[in-house]
Amino acid sequence: MNKRSAGILLPVTALPSKYGIGDFGAEAWKFAEFLHDAGQKIWQVLPLTTIDPGCGNSPYSPTSAFAGNYLLVSPDELVKENLLLPEELKKIAAKFNFDKELEKVNYEAAREFKTEILNAAYKRALKNSSVNEKFEAFRKSTEWLRDFALFSVIKQVNGGAAWYDWPEDLKHRDPAALRKFSKEYSNEIARQEFYQFIFFTQAAELRKHLKKLNIELVGDMPLYVTRDCADVWQNPGLFDFDEELNPVTVAGVPPDYFSATGQLWGNPTYKWDVMEKQGFKWWIDRLKNLLNMFDKVRIDHFRGLIAYWAVPYGETTAQNGTWIDVPYEKFFAALKENFPSMPFWAENLGIITPDVEELRKKMNLPGMLVLHFAFGNPADNPYAPHNHTRDSVVYTGTHDNNTSRGWFENDATDEEIKNFSSYVGRDIIDGYIFTSEVTRLALSSVADTAIVPMQDYLKLGTESRTNIPSTPSGNWAWKMQADAVTEGLADRMKAACRLYGR
Repeated sequence: MNKRSAGILLPVTALPSKYGIGDFGAEAWKFAEFLHDAGQKIWQVLPLTTIDPGCGNSPYSPTSAFAGNYLLVSPDELVKENLLLPEELKKIAAKFNFDKELEKVNYEAAREFKTEILNAAYKRALKNSSVNEKFEAFRKSTEWLRDFALFSVIKQVNGGAAWYDWPEDLKHRDPAALRKFSKEYSNEIARQEFYQFIFFTQAAELRKHLKKLNIELVGDMPLYVTRDCADVWQNPGLFDFDEELNPVTVAGVPPDYFSATGQLWGNPTYKWDVMEKQGFKWWIDRLKNLLNMFDKVRIDHFRGLIAYWAVPYGETTAQNGTWIDVPYEKFFAALKENFPSMPFWAENLGIITPDVEELRKKMNLPGMLVLHFAFGNPADNPYAPHNHTRDSVVYTGTHDNNTSRGWFENDATDEEIKNFSSYVGRDIIDGYIFTSEVTRLALSSVADTAIVPMQDYLKLGTESRTNIPSTPSGNWAWKMQADAVTEGLADRMKAACRLYGR
């Protein structure tokens, strides 16, 4: 059986939209049909968990490991579901100057707008017995929901303050204080639960549509969560905190050839011994939640599941950290027991030790290969196509890379361009030609799976990259325009897939 397949990397936020941000509505369904017409079998997205404007709206700094980003809810789908009147939507949208399609995601406007339309939908849902019945079933079956909603409302009432700056009784989850707060703000808590109900309902409908088209949806799981996260407040014993709930160690990576001081991420690290005693329940629940939405999940910073770099809290760089081993054999045995098909991809980029690769192969988890990293010295480079292996997912670039055209025009060294030209057997003189050639190399690779960011099929430059790592703002805002995908592009993509047996 031929396992070869091709797919596209496109964040949901980047879909065309007249409401400031991409969502689960008509444009998502239309893009799914485009993928089908283009011979693609995979749509890979970035994390869909809640985001924080204080963290630059990064999907890799989730404020919950479980809750969905309600900014992705489609207003038009709410109208179809009779939870919003067309004139009501029009009136609310008019406040935000959504008359023309924006070139970038406007998180601030989208947040205000989606909150208002969801509040209107919630009021109407209270009068709809059918919706209420489904909502109540969702509330009863969703274990994490109540605490997340409570966390969200306490945060609002305290002016957006982090949980560790809340009044002591709420910070330490005093039962009497939580009961009193829950009673006083019961309607606001239910409204937050409703946001999640709508998010997961619309996400499930989109996935059904993708299944009909035989397209897999691949999600993404950040390894760590932020300190100001519902899960950390709810389960502080799972994290490396002292008695006052201050971090003892935080996450990062050690110094390497990219950075002499390493990278200090600052996320709380896990207490793996406690997690082991609980049968890794938090992780199992987290992955089950994700696999209710996705066919497969890419695990970001996979090596942190074998050993992680723990830096004492208060350090200004990652230099003085220590490698701490994870009980990974027991952890992966638990994963295998709960997820026999192991529907995961491993992000194994950077400096990876042999034990990490040994485990990845033992678990039959595809690793990642990025072609932008291949041409400094191709001969022995694992990212160069002649060194690829089948158990891999090959990318032209990822969400953290420049677009391929942008890489050629701004980032590539003369040596890399010279080596690439020699590799493909002709002089590559501009970013457009480079993008075509590097996409062809990805599709022709022996790797079972090839993923190309949508920007590369559209031949877009640096202005359209998704993220510049280590920059706190201005990221995650690229937005594909409505006229970008065409029948001609679908035909060309399909022909390339056929040519290379994908």
